[in-house]
Order: sequence, then C-alpha cells, then structure tokens
Amino acid sequence: MYTIEQLRADTPACAHKIHLNNAGASLPPAPVLAAVYRHLKLESEIGGYEAADAMAGEVAGFYASVAQLLHAQSRNIAFAASATDAYAKALSTLPWQTGDVILTTENDYSSNQIAFLSLQKRLGVRLIRARDLASGGVDVDDFERLIHRHRPRLAAVTHVPTNSGLVQPVEAIGKICGEQQVWYLVDACQSAGQMDLDVSRIGCDFLTATMRKYLRGPRGAGFLFASDRVLEAGLELLLPDMRSADWTGADDYKTANTARRFEYWEMPIALLLGSKAAVDYALEVGLDFAKTRINQLADLTRELLSEMPGVRVLDEGAHLCGIVTAHANHWEPKALMAKLQTANINCRISSQLVAQIDFPRKGVDWALRVSPHYYNTEEEIGRLMEVLQA
Repeated sequence: MYTIEQLRADTPACAHKIHLNNAGASLPPAPVLAAVYRHLKLESEIGGYEAADAMAGEVAGFYASVAQLLHAQSRNIAFAASATDAYAKALSTLPWQTGDVILTTENDYSSNQIAFLSLQKRLGVRLIRARDLASGGVDVDDFERLIHRHRPRLAAVTHVPTNSGLVQPVEAIGKICGEQQVWYLVDACQSAGQMDLDVSRIGCDFLTATMRKYLRGPRGAGFLFASDRVLEAGLELLLPDMRSADWTGADDYKTANTARRFEYWEMPIALLLGSKAAVDYALEVGLDFAKTRINQLADLTRELLSEMPGVRVLDEGAHLCGIVTAHANHWEPKALMAKLQTANINCRISSQLVAQIDFPRKGVDWALRVSPHYYNTEEEIGRLMEVLQA
C-alpha cells in the first residue's frame, strides 16, 4: 500500500509544482522515467533494432499489463501513438456505406466529433446524437430508442468528457448495444487510470485511451482494445502494413490474428516500455485507491469553488469524477492562467472549441479545468483557492 508521501517522492516535480492538470498530462512517476531513459540508452549503445530484440520479453509484457488493466486478454490489445490514433484506427475498420448511422452523445470528445463529421462529409454517413438528461449526462432511454429507430453502424460514447467531471453510463449503453448487435466504441481517454475499467462489463467492441493522462505514462503512447467479436469478424485497418499483416504472395496478404492487426511496423519501443511501467505502477497503487483519492480531492475542489463569490461550478450528472470545471465572470482567462503559473500551479482553460454543445447550453464560452491526481494534497487545493480568491 503506497502512502501519499511515497507517491509524491516518486514524483519529483511535486517538490516545486502544484500540478492540477492531470486531465491534460500527469506527472510521470520515477519507474516510467527510468524505463524510457534505460531503453534510449540501450538503443544508443547497441542500435535500435537490436535493442528491440533484446527487450522482446518486456515488449510482450506491455500487452499483458494493459490486458490486466482492462480485465481482458493480451490478444485483444494493440499499442497506439495516442488515443486519437487508436480511435481513428477503430473507425477505419468499419465498412462504411452511404446512409450508415453513427449514434453518439452531446458530450463526446471534440476530436471524435470532428472525425464523425468528416465521415459524414466524405462518405455520406449520418451523425445522430442522443439527448442529455436535464440533470446532465446522456439519456440512456433516448439512446436505446434511437438504436431501435436507426439501427446505427456504430454507437460511440466518451466515458469521461474532457470538458466536465461527468461520467457517462457506458455499461448501460453497452448492454443495449450487445442486445442489438451494434458495434460499440468507447473513448476511455480520461477514465483510464482514475477508475477500474472492465471491458467485459462495459460490453464494448473497441476501447481507446492515452497513457499521458491519469495513467501517468509518456506522451506519444496509447492503446486500443479490440474484442474477440472484432477479430472474428475480420475487421482490419483500411491501410495495413507489414506488422498489421504478412505479405504472403505477390498478390495476397494475411491479416494478423490478434489486435496487432491495428499496429504499424514503426514502434517507439522506449515509449511502449514506459507505458508498461506506467500501467504496472497504476495496478500496484490500485485503481480503487486511485478513484477514491481522486474523487475526494475533486469533491473538495468543487466544494471550495462553490463557496467563492461569483464562481459557478459547471459539472453536472449523476456520477462525477476527477475533472472539475468552473467559470466566473470576473475572471479573465489569460490573466488567470498567468496568475496561476506565477504561483507554480498548473491548471488548464477549456475553450468552447472542445464543448460546442455543452458550453453554450451552460451559458459560458470557456471554463477553468482543475484535475487533481492521487499524489496531490488537500493543502495544494487550499493553495489554489488562495490564489483564485486573490
């Protein structure tokens, strides 16, 4: 069992920085740094291909570690350069036809919405969004009604939107998709690392995530989960390469029989090994501990912000997590960020570009986003409030 002191000792920047931008990129712990540095050093000493060969066992361990994180099997895991890379690969596998429907929510991530709109523009795919409840979060009954009415090619839900602390009911939606045999894609970019993810309970066909957020891994790394249903259906990349498939003859190729079919030959081995270290660290710390601690700090942040004159906490929904958003008319974004940076506090401003539906509905065009991790302290949250009050 790790103590907060141990977690902070593993995070050198805690000595001089209050890092509350973990929904952007967390501070990596010492084992992650060591894994990346160690492999880069090995590459410099013996060569890139040779270093990869030497670390083949550790590389294979990446898939086992992520599978453990998701309660899945190694064959269902692929490395990706980012969550967006994984998401685009998942979208590219489906045999889109004019008139096909994508069913999503009003709170799905901006990059995902852009991808949907691109498919609509290029291929004539129809984009439909289930409505939100008045209290926040997608209306599951409306989602089910739209599935029955439109028979979508794909249902896509962002588990935790980047612009609020909302946690969407991905398991309830997964049950509906399973019953109706609709392909189901879950963006777990913000939830991986701050809560337990069980793909069998979620019932998804694809799940994507990055390493740099709550998993505390390196930037430029992520993963894609592809279910056995996906593999058995023969879904593959639009443009596979010699890692995704084998060239078996002058005019033929054979797709890999695991989720490696969603990978490309060029792999950043140092980042992959750093990602394995990050996942192993998260598992050692414990996802239940992470969720409890992160939620405690987020709830404290919401409570203290709501007590400040003129400040409005924007988070809505039956279930909230470690992302806190707030707005005040007397705050000016650039000046606010400058003040926080002067105080050695990392937060983030979310603009309307990431919430074209949610923010206008809430009557704001930007929000301060505060996203604590388990290594943060109540004293750091208190220091944030002192600076905001000033």
